[in-house]
Amino acid sequence: MSRRQLADAVGVNPQTIGYLERGDYKPSLELGMKIAAYFGVPVDLVFSLTPFPSLPDALRLAGDA
Repeated sequence: MSRRQLADAVGVNPQTIGYLERGDYKPSLELGMKIAAYFGVPVDLVFSLTPFPSLPDALRLAGDA
């Protein structure tokens, strides 16, 4: 999925998605809820006080389970 596709789906500028990906911007509650709804995940997966593991680390940990 491209930044533009996600931005269009949640009603923001594609630049905003880039800022979110880099951690330069914290989403509003409304935007977080839209992103969570779009991906069909709980909103607490979008908001967290602890950093998420990198994708390679997450996949490695999933393989160990």
